Order: sequence, then C-alpha cells, then structure tokens
Amino acid sequence: MIKKTLCFSNRAYLCCRNRQLIIRMDDPETGELCEHTRPIEDIGVVVIESEQVTLSSYLISALLENKVALIVCDSKHMPSGLMLPLVGNTEQSERFGAQISASLPLKKQLWQQTVSMKIRNQGAVLRKVNNMEIGNMLAWASQVKSGDPDNLEGRAAAYYWRNLFGECPGFVRRQEGEAPNGLLNYGYAILRAVVARALVTSGLLPTLGIHHHNRYNAYCLADDIMEPYRPYVDRLVYDIFKEAEPNCVELTRELKARLLTIPTLETVISGKRSPLMVAVGQTTASLYKCFSGELRKISYPEM
Repeated sequence: MIKKTLCFSNRAYLCCRNRQLIIRMDDPETGELCEHTRPIEDIGVVVIESEQVTLSSYLISALLENKVALIVCDSKHMPSGLMLPLVGNTEQSERFGAQISASLPLKKQLWQQTVSMKIRNQGAVLRKVNNMEIGNMLAWASQVKSGDPDNLEGRAAAYYWRNLFGECPGFVRRQEGEAPNGLLNYGYAILRAVVARALVTSGLLPTLGIHHHNRYNAYCLADDIMEPYRPYVDRLVYDIFKEAEPNCVELTRELKARLLTIPTLETVISGKRSPLMVAVGQTTASLYKCFSGELRKISYPEM
C-alpha cells in the first residue's frame, strides 16, 4: 500500500491517541478549532513547514516506530532536517555488516549501474519534453565504466540541464539559483526523504554511500540511490514550469502540494507499473541483496 505524505504549513498541534495522528488546527473558513485524525500506519512522510506547528514527543516516537520520515523546514520553508528511525529491519545488525564489508570493486560496479540508469532516464525526459534525439545520452549511458572514472555523469548532466530548460537562457542548476532551482531543491528533498526511509526499512545505513562520501553528509547512500529517480522530479518540475505565467515560478503552497505527490508518481520497474515510493523500496531491497551476494544488479526504474 502506498503511504501518504502529509504537510503542515499553518499553526497546528499534533499528538497521538490510540495509534492515530490527532491534528488540531483552526478551520480556514470559520476560524474555529477543529480536530482531524489519520492512521499513523498509513503515513510515510510528514513535512513540518511552519514554525507554529507543535508535536508531542509521544507522537514523534510513534511516527518513528512506524518508519515515518519526518522532515522539518527552516524559516524560508525549505526542508532543513530529516528524522528517521534507528531500527528499521529485524535483521539490521546482519545487514549493516554486509553493507560495511562490501568490497570497493562491488561499490564501483553499483555506481556504474546507477550512473548509467540516471543518464538513460535523463535522456528519456529530454525526448519526452523536447522531442530531442538522445543518441549521445544513450551512448554515454552505455560507455559508463566501473566507478565512472571518465565522469560521464557530469558530461551528461551539463548537456541535460542546458537543454531541459531551454526557455531560460543561461540556466544553471545550483542550490542557490534562479527559477526553477527552488522547485528542484524542494522536490529533491522530498525524494531524498523517501529514499532514506526505504534504506532504513531495508536495514541499511543511509550514511555509508557507494560513491558519495562527504564527511559532513549523513545521507550519502540516499544521495547515491536517488540519482536515477531525480529525472522523475525534473519532469514534474518541467511541467509546473511550463504552465507558469510568465515562465518564472515561486514556491507557493499550491506548487508545494504538487511536489508532495512525488512519492505517488508512476514508475515502471522490473516491467511493472508502480508508485515511486514502492519502486524505491524495491530498489533498496535489491541493493541489500547486492551487498549480501544474492544479486549483482540493482533494480532501478526506467522511464
């Protein structure tokens, strides 16, 4: 079952009763205090966007116990923190051991697969939205070597961003940049939380990456595994950007609501259609099997 993503942008008090999320907030029409409930077992991601949202410690404990990813935003309403459960799998200790002992050649091969699929999916986005010939992207995807020593990921990315938002002369993909960078940042933060949650559920450490290894990054593995999924976010942001009048968008509440649908985006993985959140779970499960020696290939979706 696909888990729900909840976002709280206004003043609210959140607590837990009988394994239910209790939401107390002002009714937008009458201004009177009202109460809503949601089964915690149905929730996958919670985004706390307003500084006027209060959570009980018991609720936080219940959310983590049910493997909910809890995202907290800063004063600019951008995701700034992520809370995940410490225990996500009954075989966690054994799985940690398999992950930690994975050989460098295996990690390089897994990164090769990851980069290759990312480039293929980026090419698929360019073909769908701009009707472009993508022979060069497919060629780069097939030429990726173990560990990507030739940095074909970077070469493909430069071509991809230059052509995806052709309506924006000089567009550069960066954290602090002009539109639609803000939409991309928000979307990637949601995707990162979904991937980190799935890694924990599969009994893996999100910190120990197969390629990313920044000493200050607590989610290196999540940043690795989310790479082939980024084009799904890019496609959604492209659609939002094209609909904007004029072609300059701000991160409004309505647009955030659309970005919060990322976990439910349709993917095709192993020949079957599946919501993105479910597909990510299949990916992380296959990653563990690669670490344990049961598989040699990660299962990724293909656009």
